[in-house]
Amino acid sequence: MSTRPPYLPFTEGPWRMTMGLLAMKPQDWIEIDREYESYLAEKRRLLAERRDAVFATLPGSEAATRELQDNLAGFLAERFPERFRLEGRLLRRLTDGEAWDLDDPSEHPLARAGLWVQEDFCVLESAGPGEPYVLTAATLSFPTRWKLADKIGRPLLAIHAPVPGYAERLGRPVDRFFEKLAPERPVWRINWSLTDEPTLFQPEGHGRKEADPSITAENAGERVWLRVERQTLRRLPSSGAVIFGIRIYRHPLSSLAAAPEAAGHLARWLGELPEDLARYKSLPVFGVAARAYLQKLACVEA
Repeated sequence: MSTRPPYLPFTEGPWRMTMGLLAMKPQDWIEIDREYESYLAEKRRLLAERRDAVFATLPGSEAATRELQDNLAGFLAERFPERFRLEGRLLRRLTDGEAWDLDDPSEHPLARAGLWVQEDFCVLESAGPGEPYVLTAATLSFPTRWKLADKIGRPLLAIHAPVPGYAERLGRPVDRFFEKLAPERPVWRINWSLTDEPTLFQPEGHGRKEADPSITAENAGERVWLRVERQTLRRLPSSGAVIFGIRIYRHPLSSLAAAPEAAGHLARWLGELPEDLARYKSLPVFGVAARAYLQKLACVEA
C-alpha cells in the first residue's frame, strides 16, 4: 500500500473556492524530505537545459531577489544545521560539500537559491500603496500547468485570469491580503490537482477535454496522480516583496487507500466542482474513472 500523502486538503462539507490561508510558524517555511536529491537534480537539469522556461527576472527586482537569497541562506543554516553551514558569505551543504559564494556575480542570486531547496519561488512586488502586486522574478522548475513566460511582469489578477471564478470570488480578497501581509506573520495554504503523469515539470495540460478510455476505475489508482502544492507566503522586511513559495508533492491516487475518509471527500468534491473549473483542471480526461476509484476506496456506493 502506498504511503499516505502528508497533505490532504479534502474535508467534510461541500467544495468551496476559498483562500484557505493558515498561520505558519517561521521555522516551517522550508520542508526537506527523502526526495531532496532527485528534486534538486531535476532543478539543475532544467536550469541548464531550459533556463528560459524555469527562470525569469525583470529589471528592478535585484534588491528583492538578493534579499531572498540571503534570507534563505541564513534560514537553512539555522533550521537545518545538519545539512547547511553559513561561513561568512559562503553557504556550504554538508551532505555533499557543495558550496556557494553568495556574492558570485556569475550566477543570479535567485537562480542560486533555487538550487538549495525543493521549493520554487515567485517574487511579487508593488510599486506603492494601492498598486497591484506584479510577478517580477521567479525560479519555477515545477509548474503545475502554467508557463512562467506567460506570467512574468503581470499583476495577480491577470496571472489568475484563466482560473474560472477567481476574479469574482478571490480577486479582491487576495489583493487586500497582499497589501496587509506582515513580515512577522507568514502564512501557508494547500492547492491540489489531479494529473495523469507524475512529471515535476508540467507547464502544459490545462483545459483538456477528451476522455482517455485507457484510464478506468480499475487502474486509476496507478494512472492518476494527486499533485499537491504546499504554498507559502511571506513578506521580506527590507524590500517589501512578497515571496510565494511552491512545494510540490505527488502521489498515485492509490496512496489514498491509507486515507479512505479523504478519498471519500475528494470523490464528493469531484462531483461538485463547477463544470468550467472541472474543464480547467482537465478532469474530462479521467475524472469519471478517478471518482469511481475513490468511491471504492471510501466504501461509498457509486
